[in-house]
Amino acid sequence: MTKLEQIEKAVTALSPAEIKQFADWFAEFHADLWDQQIAADAESGRLDQFLAEARAEIASGKVRDL
Repeated sequence: MTKLEQIEKAVTALSPAEIKQFADWFAEFHADLWDQQIAADAESGRLDQFLAEARAEIASGKVRDL
């Protein structure tokens, strides 16, 4: 049995309250992974093109305040 299969089996055995706790934990865990990926992409320069495009649109007046 793979790790994933073990996790799936364990999750299906949880009570509704435990599933909610697990879902809350996993959402936070997943958000942290996303934040780490964005930070790594920003540091490596992968997002520079998007930043330049956004700055150009702001400078040309294509952006309005919310």
